Amino acid sequence: MTVFRYGAATERWPEILPHYRWVLLLDQKDDSKLVEMAAKRSFGVFDWPVRWWAVQTDYPTEPRIHFEHIGGITKGMIVDWLFEPTENGVRVTISHDLRLPWPLIGGIAANRVVGPVFIEHVAGRTLSRVKELAEATPASGTGVSP
Repeated sequence: MTVFRYGAATERWPEILPHYRWVLLLDQKDDSKLVEMAAKRSFGVFDWPVRWWAVQTDYPTEPRIHFEHIGGITKGMIVDWLFEPTENGVRVTISHDLRLPWPLIGGIAANRVVGPVFIEHVAGRTLSRVKELAEATPASGTGVSP
């Protein structure tokens, strides 16, 4: 649940994830929120800014965090944070389903540029940092917390 809380607390991501520029909470109803998110994709000394809007729905009893991108270049992408219990804790994966509706080049752009160059980089940094934070959070609930 520690990892779930870090993942679900998107409005706090800029505080805990150095590659996030901002997250604005635009609306919230029960377990769903509308967010504007901005991160950066680093290329050595150069940072490429990325920005999108998403509806986030949290399912703490599963657990799962679901995002539907409703604006930005990734509009229409479905993202799920999936949690699988393991012998030593939990394995968290982020699945992305991006289908760009661009005639002729949408699939190529999604699978060879936007996905591997931008999405996988940002998601990989996110998971790596959340793992680091969760492992530093004592079971007693003291210390750094989401």
